[in-house]
Amino acid sequence: MSDRNAWHRDGGEVTCLSCGESVSRDDAREYDKHGDRWNREEKSFEFLCKPCYRECCHSPRRGLEERLIEAGAGTTDQTTFLRRYCALARDGTPPERER
Repeated sequence: MSDRNAWHRDGGEVTCLSCGESVSRDDAREYDKHGDRWNREEKSFEFLCKPCYRECCHSPRRGLEERLIEAGAGTTDQTTFLRRYCALARDGTPPERER
């Protein structure tokens, strides 16, 4: 067994960030919100159980976190967020923010 596999699989339990179930580390997949799970320095990872992982979209996410923040994810109502997000996804320009 390689060194990477030895630390990668500690045999403990983790909690799925999607469904909240506790599962064996062997039955989970790492999730890195920055989309760069290979750069491991100074990072802690969240986990998804295998069923939730399979339901995820595995398209490239470059810029997604920034776009969500710019659109107001978690800080504005759903209608405003969706309008802003769609504008950013379409042409990269956010609509005027409400005052």
